[in-house]
Amino acid sequence: MEKDFEMEGGIAGTSEVELVRGEDDSETELLRDRFRLSAISISEAEAKKNGMEISKPVVACIANLAFKYTEQLAKDLELFAHHANRKSVNMEDVILSAHRNEHLATSLRAFSHDLKAKEPQSDRKRKKTARKEDRGTM
Repeated sequence: MEKDFEMEGGIAGTSEVELVRGEDDSETELLRDRFRLSAISISEAEAKKNGMEISKPVVACIANLAFKYTEQLAKDLELFAHHANRKSVNMEDVILSAHRNEHLATSLRAFSHDLKAKEPQSDRKRKKTARKEDRGTM
């Protein structure tokens, strides 16, 4: 039986990449479990609210499908941002991800416009606008 010995970089025979991947896997499992619990709670609450019963296998299936959909959505958003040479996802990426569902895309656009309307214009944006106007008069 082989023993693992701790070394400066980690466990003997285990690369740093494998250790990081293991941490990522455990974090993903924790997120998946929390997501599933939330989906189960929502499903059960909605069923109760509507006077319905829902079987445990159906609830588990809904939770798994919702998590897989969310994982794919996150990957798509990351790709959209990367394609636009950005490191972070913005609202336009989210709206683009809903392009197959026109109702959802419309709702997201309206939500985005509402957020922009509520957001005060920052000093930085005002300065840039003022500079452009100044340059036009010279």
